[in-house]
Parts: sequence; C-alpha cells; structure tokens
Amino acid sequence: MTPRALDRRAALRAELLGLVREHVPDDAIEAQIEALLAEVLADEPVADPQPVVADHLPPDQRIVVTGMGVISPFGVGIEPFWSGLAAGRSAIGRITFFDPSDYPCQLAGQVNDFQPQMFIEAKEARRMSRAGQMAIAAARMAVEHARLPLERMARDEIGVLIASGTTSMPDVEQAMITLVQRGGMKISPFFIPAALPNMPSSQVAIQLGLRGYTTSICTACAAGAQAIGEAAEVIRRGDAEVMLAGGTEAPITELSLAAFCVLRALSTRSNHEPTRASRPFDALRDGFVPGEGAAVLVLERLSGAQRRGAPILAELIGYGVSADAYHVTAPDPDGEGAALAMRRALQQARLAPQQVDYINAHATSTPAGDIAETRAIKRVFSEYAYSVPISSIKSMIGHLTGAAGAVEAAATILTLHHGLIPPTINLEHPDPECDLDYVPNVARPAVLQVAISNSFGFGGVNAVLAFRKMS
Repeated sequence: MTPRALDRRAALRAELLGLVREHVPDDAIEAQIEALLAEVLADEPVADPQPVVADHLPPDQRIVVTGMGVISPFGVGIEPFWSGLAAGRSAIGRITFFDPSDYPCQLAGQVNDFQPQMFIEAKEARRMSRAGQMAIAAARMAVEHARLPLERMARDEIGVLIASGTTSMPDVEQAMITLVQRGGMKISPFFIPAALPNMPSSQVAIQLGLRGYTTSICTACAAGAQAIGEAAEVIRRGDAEVMLAGGTEAPITELSLAAFCVLRALSTRSNHEPTRASRPFDALRDGFVPGEGAAVLVLERLSGAQRRGAPILAELIGYGVSADAYHVTAPDPDGEGAALAMRRALQQARLAPQQVDYINAHATSTPAGDIAETRAIKRVFSEYAYSVPISSIKSMIGHLTGAAGAVEAAATILTLHHGLIPPTINLEHPDPECDLDYVPNVARPAVLQVAISNSFGFGGVNAVLAFRKMS
C-alpha cells in the first residue's frame, strides 16, 4: 500500500472512530472499522520501491562514514567483531572482574583482551577511566581506518562527540570503597576527572590534539546513536569538517550489577548457560545481559572525503530523535515514541518505509522492551513490517548501554558492506507478540542498500540512524 493510502487509511480510521465513539463506547468496534477500511482500500495500487533520494543534498551537506574503530566483547578491532557476529557466536560469559556469586545475574559481555597500553602511555592510562581508555583506542583505530592524515589537517576543524550512558562506575565504586574503608582524604585525586561523563571526548581530543567542536552526550542507552546523529548535524551547520563520534561504556562492576539486579532488569535464568542468556524476542527472555565496549566513527562531508580519496563505508542519510514521555525505565508499551523516531529518520532521508532493507533492533531481551519495539516497527512499516528482516546483535554481545548505539551503528554499516545480516541467536521459542522476521540463529545473505539502527534509552529517549551503502 502506498504512503498516500496509509495516510488516507489513518485519517479515515480516526474520523470513523470519533463518530462511532460518540454513540457506541465499545473498543471492539475498532476491529470492525479496520476490516471495513481494508475492504474499501483493497484496490489501492502497491507502489514499486523508489530509488533512495538522500542525494538530494549537495555533496558538502551529505555526511559519510570513512572509518570505524570497535571494541566489543568479541575483542579489539573490527575483524573479531564482525567475525563473531557473522558466525552467530555468543561472547557472553560469567563475570571475572569480581565474584558475582551473591547476585541473581552473574553474567556479562566482558572485553577480556583489552590492553590500554597498546594505545596510551601507561602513566596516562592509569589516570583515566576504563571507558576513556576504550574510547581512545577506538578513536585511534577509526582514524587509522579512515586514513585520516591528522598531521596535515587543520585540527581546529576536527571535533569529538563521544557518549556514555552513565558516569564511570568502576571509579565511583572504588571511590566509595576508599571513602568507607580509609576516609575521604584517601580518594584518588583523579577520581573526578575520570568519572566526568564528558571526559572520554576530552581525553580523545587531548590524545589526538583535536581542537575543534568537542562535547558529550549522556542519554542512557540511546547515547551512542545520538552522538553519531548529532555529530553529523555539527558538520552540516559548519562547526566542524570532521567529527569522531560514538560511545563508550565500562559498567561491569559490583555496584552496577547490584543496581540493575534490584531494578530487576537483568537476566537471571541462565547463569549455568551464559551463551543462552540473552535471547531477544524469544518467549523465554527475562532481561538483558550487561556488556562493555566502545565504537567511534569518523564522519565527514562527502565532498571532503572524495577530495582526499578516503574509503567511504556508508552514508548517514537520516537521524531521528523522540521521547516516550511515559516512564523513567519502562518503554511506552504501544511504541509510539520509538515509532516517531523511526519516522523522523526516514523523513530526513526521504525514504519510504518499503525502501528499508534491514532493521538493527534495539531489542535488549527484556519482556516489555522487545514487544514495544515490535509494535513500533508495525506502526511505521505497516504490512511491510512482516517482510523486512530485523535482528538484534545484543543476543551475542549483551547490552553495552551508552556504547550500544555506536557499536550497533558499526554493525549496521558492516551488514550493508558484507551483504550479510547477523542473526538473533537463542531465538527458539516464538512469542506470539513478537511475530516479525528476526533472522533467527543463522546469519542471512541479502542484497542490502539501506538500513536503520534503533537505540532506546531509560527516560524514554529514542534515537534512530539510517545508513545507505555507497557504491
């Protein structure tokens, strides 16, 4: 059905419901109205997919991704990250950073092979948070991947926007222990600089000598995606020529685990089988599994990337943000806010829903969240929701909170590049309320041009990114 027909249907539905409810206050009438509309509009022609028109913008307003750096529970770098996703492996295991035996959830997606001294001088590394260390490592890898010649560039025109979902929980926990056991005057003088949410951005700027537009975003699980979307806007309005954008998070601490456990947000059913714990859209899902990591993307104008012969990985063609205005932790059960963010991303990209070839779902494996996202996708994509492939890489790496949106943006770009959709693993028991195509358990080859990536955070913040493969 064409977008015009969908709009017509919505208008007719609203008008009919308004008229009927004045006389018949019965919700069952909605089903009758839907059936009537289906009959009335049955002859509407179905539109053929139209070419993507994001190139309506001039080259200096089109934003492309020319480099990426990723640190994930699969390891350090793009290669282990993509290899793990493509193989449908789980990187989740029992927590080893501390003894989790006292807690109902004892699992996490840890980055076990990260060695900060490979990217930062050891003395400097000791003075910053683990999240800051991973941000610097990801940024250095992204710059190298983009072949960005920093030594020959105007560093006043290169900015940094790296998000986090919270503060540095390891540093907060250590300061709390020191305060209780040894007194406040024994707290590290580096605690405050390490714990500030803006510090990963600032540390990247310091380490790389970047003097351009630098800031940070701290919007829970939507933060990484928002950082990328906002960084593109920074370039478009002329405040930077190049932006390093992404997210970082290192939340695997006893304090953080305890806090999420008492919130009843984490999976508790599969401590004996860690690789089966995160199961988005599955009927037996019971909460998310925490993870850590970072991803940084190099964003720049298409015109600038073409001038320097840069590798162009994808074009960022759309970005949408909204608020549920519903609850501090629970999603809007009808998915209205999430749907609004998706629509806004599609509108900026000038895309019809039927032109989207893949959706990287936020899906964290929580009972309420996965249903709400399914409903949101149906709101936006209508009948096409049952055709578009959807998957959640959180089934393999867990939920990286503030870094999730950036890491999943990188996964979405790699999906477009390789023409291979990562699976949603552990999807074994169908949930009648999650009835779309979630690419269960095995990666799927596909012809892909356009994909969107969803990120939804506590407080009801929703961010959606739309990417196009560059030929």
